[in-house]
Amino acid sequence: MAASFMIAIEATIVSTAMPQIAGQLGDLQYYAWVFSSFLLAQTATTVVFGKLADLYGRRSVLLVGIGIFLVGSILCGFAWSMPALIAFRLIQGLGAGAIQPVSITVIGDLYAAHERGKVQGWLASVWGVSSVIGPLTGGLIIQHVSWAWVFWINVPIGIAAAAGFFFYLRETVSTRERNVDVAGAVLFTIAIAALMVALTEAGADGGRTALVAGIVCVVAAILFLLQERRARDPMIAFSLWTHRAIAATNAVTLFSGMAVIGLTTFLPMYVQAVMGRSPLVAGFMLTAMVLGWPIAATLGARNFVRFGLRPILIVGAALLPVGAVFFVFLSPTMSPLVAGFGSLVMGFGMGFLSTAAIVLIQESVGWDQRGAATASNLFARNLGSTLGATVLGTVLNISLADGQAGSLQQIQQLLHGQGLAAGAVAARAGLATGLHLTFWGVFVIAVVTLALSFLVPRVPFGKRATAD
Repeated sequence: MAASFMIAIEATIVSTAMPQIAGQLGDLQYYAWVFSSFLLAQTATTVVFGKLADLYGRRSVLLVGIGIFLVGSILCGFAWSMPALIAFRLIQGLGAGAIQPVSITVIGDLYAAHERGKVQGWLASVWGVSSVIGPLTGGLIIQHVSWAWVFWINVPIGIAAAAGFFFYLRETVSTRERNVDVAGAVLFTIAIAALMVALTEAGADGGRTALVAGIVCVVAAILFLLQERRARDPMIAFSLWTHRAIAATNAVTLFSGMAVIGLTTFLPMYVQAVMGRSPLVAGFMLTAMVLGWPIAATLGARNFVRFGLRPILIVGAALLPVGAVFFVFLSPTMSPLVAGFGSLVMGFGMGFLSTAAIVLIQESVGWDQRGAATASNLFARNLGSTLGATVLGTVLNISLADGQAGSLQQIQQLLHGQGLAAGAVAARAGLATGLHLTFWGVFVIAVVTLALSFLVPRVPFGKRATAD
């Protein structure tokens, strides 16, 4: 929980402090890359560290991941420019790529199936707590001390987590000769990183960066496939992805990640710019989702034995389109509580779905594949987040580019709270139309998630069974 908290609070606390950090460091054109670099490194290395945890044990990989994350955190506090901060955030992301999947894998090792869901509910609660205290902590740090402490606050938490793993995590690791597929790991990381860059930069600078990144992704992916066919111990066991339970569950997870990122990205914009509410109110609308997530995770975990993993996953998937309906019919004159209730319902859906998905996948494999299987699920969610942000962002950009929403300058003034500026009415109406299209996109993606959930097979609960 301490290791997960370090990752969770970093997301909310940095988001709160970044406007002030960017104001001091300058180079605002690189603002988004402070977040993208972290996500890029984390997504690209999640599967790699999951495989390494199966080869060398969980404790070694966790300690290395925590060490990398803390080094990146310390360097971020000393950043002298935005490019330097982006580079150091990349290091942080590498550490997070080890910490998040392997921490969840450890839960699968330590606890029996009927206990594991409850413990994963505790882990989910960490994200709920961080969503509440993260923005407050970030605001206090910015107001009273140097922004560097936004990153340095991780050091004592990380040291405590590392000490706990070092002294108390006991495991038996096979002494057989290990063949680490270094070439496969490097090629996979390059392919995923290039894909993330292509998705992130789509539409920018005429698409040149995205095109180059796409070509690099294709070439690296082809070389990776050739490498995995000849490697003695491949980094990614493709046989793992041929299991119906794992393939179907990861597909559900990917689309659920797309739906949730659409909500978290565009709902605050609608609440502030279209409904005319404060950033604090917009934040509380998302807090409802993050608080509903751990509550549902705990409730679902307590009923795994009674109802089974597949039914709880389907219930979670069904709640996603139910919650998304509230945003489809949201209007500027409605109470923000409508949006908050929709967020809460989707949070409940993700709580049921994500916890059941992790346990289902872990129950489908043995110890020697559990790390890779767990990492594959988190990889699917992270990739879904990137795809969702890109696809839904493109929908919004196309809507705003048709000219009916007023000029981009008027929309920018509206987003800055200058609601009385000339053209604000047209800008607000145009922005509302574009955001409603993205909410329709979230709804469609949620429906697809529900449809895919019926493809997930039943997996016996409480004993290992390789589902096929």
